[in-house]
Amino acid sequence: MLLSGSARLSITCCRVPGWRSEVPIAAVPASGARPSRVPRERPEGTGWPPGPGMFTLAEVASLNDIQPTYRILKPWWDVFMDYLAVVMLMVAIFAGTMQLTKDQVVCLPVLPSPVNSKAHTPPGNADVTTDIPKMDTATNQDQDGWATNDISFGTSAVTPDIPLRATYPRTDFTVQNQEAKKEKKDPTGRKTNLDFQQYVFINQMCYHLALPWYSKYFPYLALIHTIILMVSSNFWFKYPKTCSKVEHFVSILGKCFESPWTTKALSETACEDSEENKQRITGAQTLPKHVSTSSDEGSPSASTPMISKTGFKFSAEKPVIEVPSMTILDKKDGEQAKALFEKVRKFRAHVEDSDLIYKLYVVQTVIKTAKFIFILCYTANFVNAISFEHVCKPKVEHLTGYEVFECTHNMAYMLKKLLISYISIICVYGFICLYTLFWLFRIPLKEYSFEKVREESSFSDIPDVKNDFAFLLHMVDQYDQLYSKRFGVFLSEVSENKLREISLNHEWTFEKLRQHISRNAQDKQELHLFMLSGVPDAVFDLTDLDVLKLELIPEAKIPAKISQMTNLQELHLCHCPAKVEQTAFSFLRDHLRCLHVKFTDVAEIPAWVYLLKNLRELYLIGNLNSENNKMIGLESLRELRHLKILHVKSNLTKVPSNITDVAPHLTKLVIHNDGTKLLVLNSLKKMMNVAELELQNCELERIPHAIFSLSNLQELDLKSNNIRTIEEIISFQHLKRLTCLKLWHNKIVTIPPSITHVKNLESLYFSNNKLESLPVAVFSLQKLRCLDVSYNNISLIPIEIGLLQNLQHLHITGNKVDILPKQLFKCVKLRTLNLGQNCITSLPEKVGQLSQLTQLELKGNCLDRLPAQLGQCRMLKKSGLVVEDHLFDTLPLEVKEALNQDINIPFANGI
Repeated sequence: MLLSGSARLSITCCRVPGWRSEVPIAAVPASGARPSRVPRERPEGTGWPPGPGMFTLAEVASLNDIQPTYRILKPWWDVFMDYLAVVMLMVAIFAGTMQLTKDQVVCLPVLPSPVNSKAHTPPGNADVTTDIPKMDTATNQDQDGWATNDISFGTSAVTPDIPLRATYPRTDFTVQNQEAKKEKKDPTGRKTNLDFQQYVFINQMCYHLALPWYSKYFPYLALIHTIILMVSSNFWFKYPKTCSKVEHFVSILGKCFESPWTTKALSETACEDSEENKQRITGAQTLPKHVSTSSDEGSPSASTPMISKTGFKFSAEKPVIEVPSMTILDKKDGEQAKALFEKVRKFRAHVEDSDLIYKLYVVQTVIKTAKFIFILCYTANFVNAISFEHVCKPKVEHLTGYEVFECTHNMAYMLKKLLISYISIICVYGFICLYTLFWLFRIPLKEYSFEKVREESSFSDIPDVKNDFAFLLHMVDQYDQLYSKRFGVFLSEVSENKLREISLNHEWTFEKLRQHISRNAQDKQELHLFMLSGVPDAVFDLTDLDVLKLELIPEAKIPAKISQMTNLQELHLCHCPAKVEQTAFSFLRDHLRCLHVKFTDVAEIPAWVYLLKNLRELYLIGNLNSENNKMIGLESLRELRHLKILHVKSNLTKVPSNITDVAPHLTKLVIHNDGTKLLVLNSLKKMMNVAELELQNCELERIPHAIFSLSNLQELDLKSNNIRTIEEIISFQHLKRLTCLKLWHNKIVTIPPSITHVKNLESLYFSNNKLESLPVAVFSLQKLRCLDVSYNNISLIPIEIGLLQNLQHLHITGNKVDILPKQLFKCVKLRTLNLGQNCITSLPEKVGQLSQLTQLELKGNCLDRLPAQLGQCRMLKKSGLVVEDHLFDTLPLEVKEALNQDINIPFANGI
């Protein structure tokens, strides 16, 4: 529309809800054509969903999250730094949001001078009038309800130096309104003659050229730095090689903290402390009767010898106190506690081997400290670079006609305040990092001592830990020291033993133990306990028990209650280094008669064993040469004043000199080696009272000369050696009491004729040798009752065998005999005749003369029938006749019936 013959323009300044500012809209010609709007940005507060690539504060803050269970490993400084990181994250995101929605630069050209401004005509705009006509304005309401100022010019030029909104002139304006506009004052200011598009162009150019880079990118840098700090703070929780250990540790720690056994153990500790205080107050008269408080039982004396072995103490040095149980631990809780002990043991062995967690925590702390220094150094230099006003020289004079522009940055003040806040927070963050480094290097965190826990509880054996295990416990202490105290319960062997004891007593009741009692070959009541965690208390209520066997019970303890077992005379300790209380030791010292000790190392032999003065028999089975210390050996046996039988099964190279301590009263010595050659036997000469001597599997090649000095020797057993010749046998004539000679399982080829000088021999064993014949001299031993030459290469039995009128047992099994001499059956006292595995073709009928025969072995020969005269052997029964079934069937029916009769029937009827 043309008004007054000149072009007119209607400009409206208003605020549109949701727009980031009042933006200049292209001038609208009076003709009414509506200009296109500049594309607007996303409105504020409209609830539009974020576009692709955007993120929320919660999503970024999740980088700082850890599992809730890990909070016990977060000391106060880590928690404080996490909160500071969240604040820095909020500052960064807030600054970034403000910059995305509010940030802009507004620029105006710098004119040469105010005086020449009207005469200045920029190139390319020669048709624009330089004079500014008088301007009329009127205030109206637009369609949106906003106030608008309609400004009419007498020229088509417009000065968009301030944000205005263009509106279409209303076609229904009256002449009165137009006249009122003319009465308004003309606009003031300096005319630039730039259109809207040129201003937009200049604003964008100067935003990138005039603004310092830090003003534009501060929010993004702050966001990146904060994310790096967040990742560094929790990296040791995420790194695979440490995450698994931390997760396992936290899991075990939580279970230990909540375990009923922890509460029970600590409560019993408190109960024990109170009981001990009560005992000190009330005096010794309140103690149980079976506990002795005299100095004779608790200190060394002549009547009660104490252990002189280094490091050995009786567990009864303190009075035995009956502590009431504070809580009842059911079976399920007990099993869970046992599993926890095993888990803690394995976890400790795994984690103590390395210090990776400690090193990683130190590295991430150093990284955060270095990051703080870096941020502080370069950020402080840019605080003053953020300003509101900037001079811009975009070098676009050919497009705008101006060379220099004056620009304003509307976010400058806000960014500066945010930057100062960010620097303040990062300074606090950095000081906490420095404190963390100070804490890391102030004390050795790779070592952790439970000294305080040991002092406050009865678990004085809680070990100190190291490396990553120690570091994790230090971190837990920063959260709550009660966790370490309760965790220490599961590091104590004393605690574990108490748990085992409770569980054991619940499982092994008196009735159950009764069911496991059996009778041995000596018709004694015997109880054998195998692979238990301890000795059940109910065992000591079995007062009629004769023999107690404890095998593979490493934590066996013998309390004072054993004094109730008055019938107990034999004790077996198989790999069971039992500990005894003082009262229990006194009872064993006076009542125990036979002791079997099986061990791996000589150091495992309980020291109290050497003080059992009334012990009659001692059996030692194990390595008497210590593997750890060659100086450790068998202790002195001097206190074993009544020891009669000593049985040693070991790997000796010489007879221990300590054995001579019991020489005056020792009557039987047995040495079973494991194949180790026994070289030195001089100590045997001092065993003058030994009646029985066994040297088995000692790799002897000849009969030791030291044996010939044992004038009281009655039985000699040299089984399983490497003896080839026995020419020294003539020296046995000096041993007037020697009645039994066992040279079996050797490599003897011949028996020398000098054996005839050992006239008192009653038993002679040469089985499992390499004999090919029996010398006549053997049959001159008129007192011989038992002759064993089994498993040799003998093919002929001399007829002189008939001279052995006292022979009762003859063993020729496993030879090459084919004919039995008739003179054999003159030995009418024969009770046992073993002829199996030979080449015998017939059994003489004179076998019926052996009226006292009870066992006859014929199996493995070449017999085709059995003589009917076997029926004359009235003592022989089918159970004693070892022969093939088909041969037994060749006997007459009446003989078979006689053999089938029970020999015990007549005796039973007589009774």
